[in-house]
Amino acid sequence: MASIMEGPLSKWTNVMKGWQYRWFVLDYNAGLLSYYTSKDKMMRGSRRGCVRLKGAVIGIDDEDDSTFTITVDQKTFHFQARDADEREKWIHALEGTILRHTLQQEADAGFVPSVQDFDKKLAEADAYLQILIDQLKKIETLKETTCSMVESIKHCIVLLQIAKVSAALSTINPVDGIYQPPLEIPVVNTTMPTQAALPTDASQVCKSDQRPSTLPVGPVVTVMGSLQTSTPNSTGSGPSGTSSGVASPAHIPLPSHSVPDFSYSSSEDEFYDADEFYQSSTSPKHCRDQESTLKRPNTTESLNSSMSNGTTDADQFDSHDDRDDDGEGESVEEHKSVIMHLLSQVRLGMDLTKVVLPTFILERRSLLEMYADFFAHPDLFVSIAEQPEPRERMVQVVKWYLSAFHAGRKGSVAKKPYNPILGEVFYCHWDLPSEAEEPAQHETVSDGPVPWASTNSVCFVAEQVSHHPPISAFYAECLNRKIQFNAHIWTKSKFLGMSIGVHNIGQGCVSCLEHDEHYILTFPNGYGRSILTVPWVELGGECNISCSKSGYSANIVFHTKPFYGGKKHRITADIFAPNDKKSFCSIEGEWNGVMYAKWATGENTSFIDTKKMGIVKKKVRKLEDQLDFESRRLWRDVTVNLKLKDIDAATEAKHRLEEKQRAEARERKEKEKQWETRLFHEDGECWVYDEPLLKRLPTQRP
Repeated sequence: MASIMEGPLSKWTNVMKGWQYRWFVLDYNAGLLSYYTSKDKMMRGSRRGCVRLKGAVIGIDDEDDSTFTITVDQKTFHFQARDADEREKWIHALEGTILRHTLQQEADAGFVPSVQDFDKKLAEADAYLQILIDQLKKIETLKETTCSMVESIKHCIVLLQIAKVSAALSTINPVDGIYQPPLEIPVVNTTMPTQAALPTDASQVCKSDQRPSTLPVGPVVTVMGSLQTSTPNSTGSGPSGTSSGVASPAHIPLPSHSVPDFSYSSSEDEFYDADEFYQSSTSPKHCRDQESTLKRPNTTESLNSSMSNGTTDADQFDSHDDRDDDGEGESVEEHKSVIMHLLSQVRLGMDLTKVVLPTFILERRSLLEMYADFFAHPDLFVSIAEQPEPRERMVQVVKWYLSAFHAGRKGSVAKKPYNPILGEVFYCHWDLPSEAEEPAQHETVSDGPVPWASTNSVCFVAEQVSHHPPISAFYAECLNRKIQFNAHIWTKSKFLGMSIGVHNIGQGCVSCLEHDEHYILTFPNGYGRSILTVPWVELGGECNISCSKSGYSANIVFHTKPFYGGKKHRITADIFAPNDKKSFCSIEGEWNGVMYAKWATGENTSFIDTKKMGIVKKKVRKLEDQLDFESRRLWRDVTVNLKLKDIDAATEAKHRLEEKQRAEARERKEKEKQWETRLFHEDGECWVYDEPLLKRLPTQRP
């Protein structure tokens, strides 16, 4: 990385309402990104504005490979590079600069890691090292790459041991944003296989009759529990003719006199301030008042009992949604330091599957239960099978599909559901809204997925069928309407700076058994935005629904909000007849609001109004009647403590679950046993319910 990197970028300006050419200069030592209207103005020292990089957060758009943002000082700057490669070079240089000055800020504040901190990192690094060694034995084709990674982690473990010794001797000196031992420590052999080969006694490390050489230490970046060392990159200057750089010494004091107190522009109107990032309907005082009014019960059992209160059916089922008391507009400001620490450990584009996220952002329910909200309008689902013509059935499938997302998000604040444990299951059912039912309809479905539900209910079951990669499978049916739904979703999460993106890979299938029609559909991606302040969720991506038998199809686009102007949560959709390129129905609106349809006849109608649609609450067996591996019982201790706002106890309960899962995985590996799923099996690239209605239906007919 060069001390100064410069080159052209486009910057969004609200003065001209568009992208404007600017010449940018990145000063690595000062931690400052300055910009000028031209290169000549830069030579004359006529600066247009600057962005302080200490404490800044870089963001990228998952659907645009040339733009990026820098958020700092409660302002968000938007930039556009020429292409993806140029953006990558700028982001690489900016990330290194931000890291250096953020670590320097921690050092100035007197932050000193404890020996326990080093022990934890050593254990994590050693665990990853052992995993890589095991993988190296199995994957010959990746041997060269894996060897390089193994050596890097070995080197990191050595650096950690040195830092640990220095911490134990209380002689830590902050240098250039890291902690470098002032003692003369010999270079340790890095060919050891595991942590066990490392000297752990300070006297062992420091013993030497000769003058030892010292280890060169560069800035250290924590990544997924292990450590990587970053070095100056001389290629970060960009393409020839567009960017240039000058190398600098490794240790240069950070000049404070040349860095302004705040980022600024010659015209304040030129800033684009993303209002969503800094608005919160809940003040810190309100948060304190809300916490003080929460009365902690004397025992965990009493709170569990209160969780089971709500709408019940003969005291057998619990329809209580544990999110009912979630506050609107809750801010994460009090946890901002934890979030910033988390951001320092991840890189743009990193897969977050194995990153442990802080407990306070959890939603108090499992992801498996969240998938059940696809059927919060069970009447719309079963009415698909009641339509007489293929055209009406396709329209009804689209209507149910578009109504299936708003119920999954209660309130405007985004929180993350629990990552399901391997083998975890969730059962529930919905009673259809009906004025009158025949006595026969109260019979239970003894061989169905939810044996205690009636034949007129919509029954749902979900199972976590894989942990790495994380795959959930779920199934729903209504016996009397002869309709079923089978789906699986593989969630791939990605860090995008100010956002977290979740790609939902997989598909679902609605089957109308009496018509022998199967509607294959895909799912949108999810994005958690504004993770530093008031997080909110939006959906994005293009989805499709198709029926091979009837030939009808639909195309649905979930639009993400543009950074300037535009509305949130927009969708557009088109429904096509067989072999037609022009749709007979176009739909637009908000997936959590009102959607309107324009028909080929010219008629405009209201297609769905989610704000006026009553959500039918799912019915779940009470905790005492559930099996140990059912979601609500499995996560009970975490849920209880989150409800009490005892984050430490919730984190400990979550840790116990995860450790139990790891221990079981190790035991299966030692015994060379494969995990056997409970309710679903793999069929090609799909996961299919073992006993679907399609398979059982002939036995149900008289």
